[in-house]
Amino acid sequence: MRGARALTRGLLGVMAAQGLLFAADTAFPPSLARGERSSPVVLDRHGGWLRALPVENGRWRIRADLARTDPSFLARLIAVEDARFWLHPGVDPIAVVRAAASSAAHGRVVSGASTLTMQTARLLEPRPRTPLAKFIEMWRAVQLEAHFSKKQILSLYLTLAPYGGNLEGVRAASLAYFGHEPETLTDGEQALLIALPQAPEARRPDRRPDAARAARGRVLDKMIRARRITESAAAEAQDEHLPRRSPFPALAWHAAGELARQARASQASVVSTIDPALQARLETLAASTARAQGPEATAAILVVEIDGRAVRAAVGSGGLDRPGGWIDITRAYRSPGSALKPFIYAFAFDDGLAAPDTRMDDAPRRFADYQPENFDRVFHDKVTVREALTHSLNMPAVETLERLGPAAFEGRMTAAGVKLVRPKLATRDAGLALALGGVGVSLRDLAVLYAALGDGGLAKPLAWTQVDADRRRHEGGRRLVRAEAAAQVLDILRETPPPAGASPTALARGRPLMAFKTGTSYGFRDALAAGVIGRYAVVVWTGRADGGARGGLTGRDAALPMLFEAADLIDAPPAAPRPIAPPSAPTSLARLEEPAQGPKLIFPPDGATVQVAGFGPGSRGLALAASGSDLAWFVDGRPLSSDPTSGRVLWRPAGPGFYRLMVVDPDGREARARVRIKG
Repeated sequence: MRGARALTRGLLGVMAAQGLLFAADTAFPPSLARGERSSPVVLDRHGGWLRALPVENGRWRIRADLARTDPSFLARLIAVEDARFWLHPGVDPIAVVRAAASSAAHGRVVSGASTLTMQTARLLEPRPRTPLAKFIEMWRAVQLEAHFSKKQILSLYLTLAPYGGNLEGVRAASLAYFGHEPETLTDGEQALLIALPQAPEARRPDRRPDAARAARGRVLDKMIRARRITESAAAEAQDEHLPRRSPFPALAWHAAGELARQARASQASVVSTIDPALQARLETLAASTARAQGPEATAAILVVEIDGRAVRAAVGSGGLDRPGGWIDITRAYRSPGSALKPFIYAFAFDDGLAAPDTRMDDAPRRFADYQPENFDRVFHDKVTVREALTHSLNMPAVETLERLGPAAFEGRMTAAGVKLVRPKLATRDAGLALALGGVGVSLRDLAVLYAALGDGGLAKPLAWTQVDADRRRHEGGRRLVRAEAAAQVLDILRETPPPAGASPTALARGRPLMAFKTGTSYGFRDALAAGVIGRYAVVVWTGRADGGARGGLTGRDAALPMLFEAADLIDAPPAAPRPIAPPSAPTSLARLEEPAQGPKLIFPPDGATVQVAGFGPGSRGLALAASGSDLAWFVDGRPLSSDPTSGRVLWRPAGPGFYRLMVVDPDGREARARVRIKG
């Protein structure tokens, strides 16, 4: 009976303690505000960094992504900082006892007992170093362990850890100091990233190189004791040059910033649809076009791959240094001029109101209180619809819109997901003026419309992320017009005279002709051109960011040449990669040596970064080269054999990362190289 009562009292005590802990946890939850105020990184379609946004006070707190972090770095970080991280409940009792005993023996604090979870708690809620603060830190660590998984806590630590200056998080540090994501890190880079958070300002490699080198050496010693690195590898790592800080990339500044702001709180990376090579080329094109058109001018370009509606390039302005350069013109509502005329005729073809060879009057006419004129104020009497669209005649377009009904036209646009904005909100009807640019539309919606023409009349929203693009490929979309009507309009637009010099280039490259239309708004405020070529829809614009008038710059003169140049750049070959070695001769070839000096590595040279097309036994491999004869090759200590067919030594790396190569001659003399392999 007494045993049962004691057991009951014990259970009640445990339940009461749990209740108190639960109540305390509920009443005083850990603050995650700093961890939530972090920026995801927007990546291009290949995984390269486009842009991230700073948080408060301009701090670069980049959200960690464990899937994109070198696993050997994670293992070494835990081995050095918190060996029992995967086992303890936030506080390591063994480390606490060891630290207390060491402090008692020496009369001062010799070693700490902070776990990675406790350090995370301190980073979330910084406090002065006091015994009370230490107790709160331990309590918060237990709370974090109760609420989150170990991987989530590790990710939070690597998001908040300080690395000097305004850098927070391992991704920000890796990019700023080493110029790449922490997916693959050298031994020296790993040691430096482990050492920095403990004293980020005192060990900054760009300002205090001696302290940084010493701290890196101490971490390497700990890695040796933890059996995470060999002594020879640690010696090599300690000889690595200390880095200098570099600025962050900012490609696709407007689009990447928008994606970063829209990202979910839990997202560490957003993989966009942007093609980085094409984006860079078109940003240069937009900047040069804007400069050529005057000090107040700017430009914008959109390239959409019709399959999946993936936005492959989005240039929001002619440069941040231009007037209004921070404004994303692709989102702004501007007058399209005549760029909507193809859709007036497409709807007429779709409804059976007209055909490409239907004859119409191009003569002065008043429509109620509206009397339009042709751009050149010349009328052509009887013309076909084909001729009217090819030469962008106003009267036939307005007459066709009258038969369709402006409200019906606007309704079909709205149903396709395209928004038309009228100058005056009080206007009930869209009015016939929309045929000539009397409404506002964004370049993004124009891209939706022209991509629909290239996709058999199906309209779909643009895709800005790879996830959305994959989904768009399997979506049915909204029917804008029948496929036959879309094909008829494209055939007519291909007959429009191109700018001087554009047609021979297209023919020489064997490319399809572009179907395009230009537009010029009232007062020459907006000059734009949109087209469909092959698998792409392209929209370009030039003008002033403030909407000011410009004298005489039409869509054909100011925007059409840029449209054709942009189309040419879509097919341009990629820029030549950076050389795998400095422009000077490799060390082994700096001067001629006698054979008695031993073998000399020729390819790959020490410190090189080599990009390969594939990995594993089925890949083409790299042909290794060195001076000397009867040489034996080794990669990370494993021998390589020569190819039986060619007699050359081919190395087929198993995957990306860092490797140690060694070549040995019959006399035992050797040459070594450390190289990085990228896919």
